[in-house]
Amino acid sequence: MTRKRASFGGLVLLLLIALGIAGVWAWQRYTGFADAPLAGIEEGETLVIERGDALTSVLRKLREVGVENGQAFEWSALAKQLGAADRLQVGEYRLEPGMTPRELLTQMREGRVVQRRVTIVEGWNIRELRAALARAEPLEQEAAKMSDAELMKALGHAGQHPEGRFLPETYLYTTGDSDLDVLGRAHAAMEKALAEAWARRRPDSVLKSPEEMLTLASIVEKETGVAEERPRIAGLFERRLRIGMRLQTDPTVIYGIGASYDGNIRKRDLQTDTPYNTYTRAGLPPTPIAMPGVDALNAVAQPADGDALYFVAVGDGSGRHLFAKSLAEHEANVAQYLRNYRAARKAAQ
Repeated sequence: MTRKRASFGGLVLLLLIALGIAGVWAWQRYTGFADAPLAGIEEGETLVIERGDALTSVLRKLREVGVENGQAFEWSALAKQLGAADRLQVGEYRLEPGMTPRELLTQMREGRVVQRRVTIVEGWNIRELRAALARAEPLEQEAAKMSDAELMKALGHAGQHPEGRFLPETYLYTTGDSDLDVLGRAHAAMEKALAEAWARRRPDSVLKSPEEMLTLASIVEKETGVAEERPRIAGLFERRLRIGMRLQTDPTVIYGIGASYDGNIRKRDLQTDTPYNTYTRAGLPPTPIAMPGVDALNAVAQPADGDALYFVAVGDGSGRHLFAKSLAEHEANVAQYLRNYRAARKAAQ
């Protein structure tokens, strides 16, 4: 009996040793898998997790892009250890050469998805904005076939003209977002910026509503790209409105011409009456003509003092303007503009 017990005890000991060795081997393999760089990843590769995807679906998608690291049980064990097994978040994830299974599952657990950018540029009109969103990938296109009226209704602002209603800045989006998502954020941002500018307006402002401020800001935005000139031009337009003088600003005429504008504004264009022709009609046009930025809104809220009623481009390519308080002085500035313009063209030949 003693020998049998000794023999049985020896077998148990050997079994325990074998199990220990197997456990150490399995642990080493597991840790080696968890922290070893994933093979087969190319620069710029991404992985998209869709709603309803389980870990098995993720592993299949990884194999489809060339990743063969590890067995399903290793991925499952690692996912459980990281608390990611039931918390894989929907979205697009960047696969970086050299990343490990642990890093990838941690990203998916925390939802560190790829963020893309689309920029609304100051001075764009609604056609240019919609064209830019149509080119943005992988942004889903929900508004592509909508009219402007249908678009605004979808955003919850039925009856509102879309021009000028989206704040120019850079917006982040992820896979699964749509053009309506971006437009909704841009609209909310413009409403906030406009409300803040309206609250800061001068007490003696000639503007009667935030909508008028938005319209004038859009004109200022189109008239100059020189930041320090915006308050000066805003003040000039305020003085014109105050005395009942027509704004006579080319960007509104161009907007009234619409898509048929060919890059040249002619005398007949200035004489053709449209709701946006500020040479033939007094006051502000019926809607904004572009998307003004925050600086243009602030310029209209706090226009610069002065006595100038006229301005014309310098003509030297700087984008700056010459200002005048009388028509005679303005005509002299126009003559200077023509000389500068001709000299610049000659130098470029």
